[in-house]
Amino acid sequence: MPKSNTFEEKYPYISRFVEEHGWIEIGESEHINSFVRAYDFGGTVYEGKASYRSIEAALQDLETAIKANMEEKGI
Repeated sequence: MPKSNTFEEKYPYISRFVEEHGWIEIGESEHINSFVRAYDFGGTVYEGKASYRSIEAALQDLETAIKANMEEKGI
């Protein structure tokens, strides 16, 4: 039987980001040409591509970007 991972286990940086630093948006927007976005109170942290082959791919991209941002800031 395959092991089931929680969201927090699969996406630790997204989870920590939304709990401690900001918020994310997923889905189309009238005004922004990206499918996934991350924001903190300082503004835009990341805007992803306009589309992805799957939501999983979008979340993996967002996880990578948030990880890089947090490491850059020493968080």
